[in-house]
Amino acid sequence: MSGNSQFAYYLQLALRSFRRNIVLTALMVLAIALGIGAAMTTLTVFYVLSGDPLPGKSHQVFHPRLDARAMNGYTPGDEPQDDMSRFDAETLLREARGDRQAMMSSGNIAIEPRRDNLPPFRQDSRLTSADFFPMFQVPFKYGAAWSREDDERRARVAVIGTKLNDRLFGGNSVGKSIWLDRAEFRVVGVIDDWHPQPSFYDLTSGERGFGEPEEVFVPFTTSRDVRMNPQGNIDCWGDNNLDEEGNRSVNAKCSWLQYWVELDTPEKVAAYKQYLENYSAQQRASGRFERPTAPKLDNVMQWLDFKRAVPGDVRLQVWLAFGFLLVCLLNTVGLLLAKFLRRSGEIGVRRALGATRRAIFAQCLVEAGTIGLAGGLLGLVLAQFGLWAVRQQPVSYAALAHLDPTMLFTTFALAVVASVLAGLLPAWRACQVTPAIQLKSQ
Repeated sequence: MSGNSQFAYYLQLALRSFRRNIVLTALMVLAIALGIGAAMTTLTVFYVLSGDPLPGKSHQVFHPRLDARAMNGYTPGDEPQDDMSRFDAETLLREARGDRQAMMSSGNIAIEPRRDNLPPFRQDSRLTSADFFPMFQVPFKYGAAWSREDDERRARVAVIGTKLNDRLFGGNSVGKSIWLDRAEFRVVGVIDDWHPQPSFYDLTSGERGFGEPEEVFVPFTTSRDVRMNPQGNIDCWGDNNLDEEGNRSVNAKCSWLQYWVELDTPEKVAAYKQYLENYSAQQRASGRFERPTAPKLDNVMQWLDFKRAVPGDVRLQVWLAFGFLLVCLLNTVGLLLAKFLRRSGEIGVRRALGATRRAIFAQCLVEAGTIGLAGGLLGLVLAQFGLWAVRQQPVSYAALAHLDPTMLFTTFALAVVASVLAGLLPAWRACQVTPAIQLKSQ
């Protein structure tokens, strides 16, 4: 008998067994479905939150960290600050030791539409420099990013998102004017659908990187000219040094800017680390840096891991769900054992008629796998319901809770593998049945 015909025969026997023990079969399917549903709900949430937000390039984009704080409160082993002071960020940007580099801060800009039917409103924004867009592979629907020369001459240019563009203009808005914080800007580009999850480049503002995407981008230098207010985390250890226009001055003892650099080879990474070491030493020698903290240089995934971008409760839920799945599998083991041992007489007759232990073992595993497949189908329904419940929660990542093809395949693979593993012991016990004893008892 060929392998395919054997499998079909075992599957036919399994279906007959299910019909003879409908209640027991239903209990096993339900046990596996509950475990799979809980596990896949939490695993899917963890999967979407822990994914690579910059695929193919995250190992080439780095977040430098320096420590410019005073010695007050210092503890040996302290990490450098997450953000940079304006002095350090502008110095690193000016010296440009990376392939690309960008400094930035979040903002919240007042937009004044020049339409009678649309009142003014506020919009989350990013105050940044020109390399932000090519470094983070931002796609454009219309136009392009501003240039480094625009940064230097403090040009009043802006890049806007697709949603804002549709709301204000409804088409290609490149070259048109947009009024931001009472200043006129010229639109040079419209971003296509782009929303990395999490927004790794700034985990200090909003909802830990899982909030709504920013819709306005303007040069940081220009934002200082028009007195746009930054928002997000600001850590000061001295005078804020606000100038006559209300801007935080270059020499302010505050860290509030995010800084990123692109380095496309390991040699450049090593050279940049040395550059940060030398820069820190120079600043300590001049008296600006007081702490002996070594600078850090983390790539995107290292940075997300350091910041624990995946919420701790999500990690805990994954462990609890898989613990529940284990309990469900142990219950399934007991039910399968009872089911197979109740058929000892049938198995003994088959053994007496020439069936090998291997054949009995294979038949039992096919039966267990079929139960697992049925449990996986029901578990998929439960997982979809669980993800729907997650999307109703008031958390920033709720909208991301959806099954993709990868997790769909994982659901069925996990169900079948789990049920086969649960069936190993019962199948082994079943194939140990002694034919003579069973025939005698018959």
